[in-house]
Amino acid sequence: MQKLLLSALSVAAVFCGAVCAQTYPAKPVRIIMGFPAGSTVDVLVRPLAQRLTDALGQSFIVDNRSGATGIIASELVAKAAPDGYTLLGTPSSAITSTPHLSQHLPFDPLRDFVSVSQINQFSYVLITHPSVPARNVAELIALAKAKPGVLTYGSSGIGSAFHLAGELFRLMAKIDITHVPYKGGPPAVTDMMGGRLDLMFYSLAVVRQQIESGRLRALAVSGDHRDALLPAVPTVAESGLRGYEMSGAHIIAAPAATPREVLVKLNAAILKALSSNEMKELWARQGMDIALTSLDQAATRLRYDYDRYGKLIKAAGIKAE
Repeated sequence: MQKLLLSALSVAAVFCGAVCAQTYPAKPVRIIMGFPAGSTVDVLVRPLAQRLTDALGQSFIVDNRSGATGIIASELVAKAAPDGYTLLGTPSSAITSTPHLSQHLPFDPLRDFVSVSQINQFSYVLITHPSVPARNVAELIALAKAKPGVLTYGSSGIGSAFHLAGELFRLMAKIDITHVPYKGGPPAVTDMMGGRLDLMFYSLAVVRQQIESGRLRALAVSGDHRDALLPAVPTVAESGLRGYEMSGAHIIAAPAATPREVLVKLNAAILKALSSNEMKELWARQGMDIALTSLDQAATRLRYDYDRYGKLIKAAGIKAE
């Protein structure tokens, strides 16, 4: 009897998946984000949501639920109905680093989510307030060593990608700098422009204008190559900290039990949107590389980030507050 019941449920799931894919989306879709308006993920996901709206004929609504380094938003999506109508737009780090920081997390990224698509890959830019007497990485490291514990570096929260980029820098440079976490990156940038924060790793997509206007100073980029938008700014590794490399990614994720047929349809729509010349130009202006990933490739990236962030968090001794 139990085998018959399981078989019936399997058939029903397959049938439902096929039917859902044919009619999906039949109502508005929410893309929940755990960071405020104006944050990097917000800047990127909003135009993508508009193109999905145009392509699929239903509204894709961005819903900002900031706080707890994305945990609030992630929990909402993890516990949502797995029907494709509640998605998560997030830095990969927001769901892959937090499990290494807390044993009481309300979700498991590898069990409760499926990555629909990786939408980009990008380096961070190391920025300082102009009053900081360092014009390159070597001078910044020398300054930090001369004043241990005095320099402050901001991030969008404990365990965020920007925090981890700072921690890798701290470990490799063997310096003592003080982490100041914020509820999202924009407040940290505001404090830095006000001279209340010394440095941070952040997204060029958000601080490019401040760099060009001279309100912030760019010392280096975190990836393995220079950014086309900052060709004169070297990588951290070029600047003397050999072996340093940290790049981020943003993903669109869904609850794990979402029918594969729906995921395939979403993935195809996202790839088509990202492949348009308009989106390519937009991403390039933001200092981002387009990522066109299959469902399997997106899953591989999620696992890769989970493993690498776990190792870094352990090495740095990072603990959630």
